[in-house]
Amino acid sequence: MAELTRAPSGATAGPGAHKWIVLGLVSIGQLMVVLDVTIMNVALPSIQQALGFASGNDLQWVLNAYALTFGGLLLLGGRVADRYGRRRVFLVGLAVLGIASAVGGLAESPGLLIGARAVQGVGGALMSPAALSLLTVAFPEGEERNRALGIWATVAGGGGALGLVLGGVLTDGLSWRWVLLINVPVTALVILITPLFVAESRDESAGSLDALGAVTVTLGLGALVYALVRANTVGWLTFEIIGLLALAVVLLATFVVLQTRVRNPMLPLRIFRSGSVLGADIGMLVVSAGIVAILFFITLYQQQVHGWSAIRTGFSFLSLSAAVGTMAQLAPRLMDRFGLRPVVLVGLLFCVVGILLFVRISPTGSYVSDVLPGLIVFGAGLGLTFVSLTAAGIAGIPEEDTGVASALVNAAQQVGSALGLAILIAVANARVDALDPSPTDPAAVASATTSGWSWAFVVGAAVIVAGAVVCALTMGGRAPGQHEEGAEPGQRGDAVAKPVKTPIQA
Repeated sequence: MAELTRAPSGATAGPGAHKWIVLGLVSIGQLMVVLDVTIMNVALPSIQQALGFASGNDLQWVLNAYALTFGGLLLLGGRVADRYGRRRVFLVGLAVLGIASAVGGLAESPGLLIGARAVQGVGGALMSPAALSLLTVAFPEGEERNRALGIWATVAGGGGALGLVLGGVLTDGLSWRWVLLINVPVTALVILITPLFVAESRDESAGSLDALGAVTVTLGLGALVYALVRANTVGWLTFEIIGLLALAVVLLATFVVLQTRVRNPMLPLRIFRSGSVLGADIGMLVVSAGIVAILFFITLYQQQVHGWSAIRTGFSFLSLSAAVGTMAQLAPRLMDRFGLRPVVLVGLLFCVVGILLFVRISPTGSYVSDVLPGLIVFGAGLGLTFVSLTAAGIAGIPEEDTGVASALVNAAQQVGSALGLAILIAVANARVDALDPSPTDPAAVASATTSGWSWAFVVGAAVIVAGAVVCALTMGGRAPGQHEEGAEPGQRGDAVAKPVKTPIQA
């Protein structure tokens, strides 16, 4: 097992109050990453007017540039964190994110803003897996880690909805520029405080970085995400999209083959010896597909069908955040009592019921009857699943692999979001095309549009059901840290493959 570097004087990730400060710092970092995915949405009309974007196709790259670099570089970021130091990479990622936010907030041209958003994604790809790794090192498997993951899940699950609220408030109250500039003081504060409380840790036995693996997985994930965000613009059956998807498959398959042959692989395949890791990543992928569909379609429903303002729409999602936070705090106790797999499956069941409740939306529907119940039920499921799936995704992973395991959890979220949005938009558009409403009849257009969204929600529910089946077949029944009576760690069939060393304390 790899040794961990000793923390500098005054910094510790060990027992006591400091590890909860560690949790607070990395949660703030993760919140910034999550917010940057959604906070820009409500500011897009103001950005288009201020900077003179020629079309909506150009404007979408304000969002897609971030998604492309963030999703493409996550695995590389996780391995770099393990190799060169998780705290160091976390701080570098924060600095990159803060500087890019300042440049984007002051941008006077579309090209500069899109470039800054791409660099923000680079910072997020470095910071996010490093943050979850630091949490993993600070909290050994068991009840305390589960409690910490409950807080983490509240941030990750509720942050998307909070981004809609904050984006509306900043855009209407100050300027669209502040949806970016607000990152600058926050990153500066976290960078100053982190070295005081967070211990450095890295895999001291790691050899040279797997350069060929890094290139193939980064280009493969990048091609996949790019194809998904472009598909509904240029068409799924175009040469461009088919070529990009084929390229992604070839590159990712090459990457997997390389990992079985190189001495220091980018993604050690040994982490999949625990079936819970694979199940957790697939579960996270399908849940992320569901949440992005809800945020996207319900935002359109409130604003385009009912004419709500950006701020009012954003605040309507606070019920989702409240449900996520409540159940995320309850999830650790349920995991300790009932085990890992039951909590995952119950959470996914809630998600399926919640997303199906949105099928009832119509042009004459209301927030209280058609939207609020689904937000609460889906939010409850999201709170349960984010905690339990994150715990499963990092359970039993040796210290030297925590960065890449954390990156897999984050990559599943990112790819799931891109995949879910691309597929469900295609489903909704196909339904509208089939109904073929007259453009001169607003009522018919509204009815066809909401029908398309309803079909998308049904498909989203089916995807989550498929993910639940995979989780049921692959995940262990016990929560991380639980032991079968009479069994030693490493001899059980649950999520815990073997014990991990705690970091050396300062």
